[in-house]
Amino acid sequence: MKVQVRETKNPKTKPDPSKVPFGVAFTDHMFLMEYDDEKGWHDARIVPFDNIALSPAAVVFHYGAEVFEGLKAYRTPDGQVQMFRPDANISRMNDSAERLCLPQLNEEMVMTALKLFLSVEKEWVPDQYGTSLYIRPVLFATDEDLSLHGIHHATFMIIACVVGSYYKNGLQPVELLIEKDDVRAVRGGTGYAKCGGNYAAAARAGEKAEAKGYSQVLWVDGVERKYVEEGGGMNVMFVWDGKLVTPELNGSILPGVTRRSILTIAQDWGMKVEERKITVDELLEACKNGEVQEAFMCGTAAVVTPIGGFAWGEEKVVVNYNKIGEMTRKIYDTLTGIQWGIKKDPYNWTVKVD
Repeated sequence: MKVQVRETKNPKTKPDPSKVPFGVAFTDHMFLMEYDDEKGWHDARIVPFDNIALSPAAVVFHYGAEVFEGLKAYRTPDGQVQMFRPDANISRMNDSAERLCLPQLNEEMVMTALKLFLSVEKEWVPDQYGTSLYIRPVLFATDEDLSLHGIHHATFMIIACVVGSYYKNGLQPVELLIEKDDVRAVRGGTGYAKCGGNYAAAARAGEKAEAKGYSQVLWVDGVERKYVEEGGGMNVMFVWDGKLVTPELNGSILPGVTRRSILTIAQDWGMKVEERKITVDELLEACKNGEVQEAFMCGTAAVVTPIGGFAWGEEKVVVNYNKIGEMTRKIYDTLTGIQWGIKKDPYNWTVKVD
């Protein structure tokens, strides 16, 4: 793949990563390429970060034909830059694209684009522990046609922003409101795809939970409305009677890269892992009687978020005295240690950037 590189003539001042809010401190450049049925993917380029021009009739505005990913680059103690499991993100992006009828990406081509983009933006990767460069690949339809039809034109884009530590005051447990009314996704829908519509549909419940003093919601299934699925923007896991238990992937739950990584690590520690259906009633009872010893959410942005309790209507339960658990801490330290190059990577999950 030939990539044209046009570097900025007006580089930005790099922010202090310990003070910057998440998702606002964008780097100097972005990667772009276009797709059409006749040419396939073409015109790959790295250009200065700027606004992009789209027709008001572009399909992405009207029918939500868009998918995205989130991954990070880290600077190791010896100064190298590495990504964490970019192959898994690229593969999942193609799964999402297939669900929304967007064109497939050549995975080797995207890996090349990521490495080249990061080589240009290498100086933006911060070196403070806990900080990173958050990378956002996006794929969206650009057909200028309001009729419902197949997608024939699309754009693939990569942007990135400097992010500080997700936890300004350390790992603190949060309380979740189990959502009774709204539904994030259903089997047969787009729940397993990482698309903007899923997050837009989740916003109302999140605002309602925040107004009641809760950090996030815990979603239940959209059919029987009794099975635990995932947290507001992350997968959910429990240390349950000595086992690591998580809802099984059923088509309406996002198959998280962090989720998959944690399950692998726990199994290597000799911990029994269960992916199964979990009812809300079962969860609440297990929290009360102490069978659920720890609970946490997991995802790229935060890595691990301890859960201190759940609310279901008027009923409230506490997990581990609203304190972070030993296993939760161990998982966080192990995973972030691999990501930042502090611990050995026995899984070959990290990809170096030249």
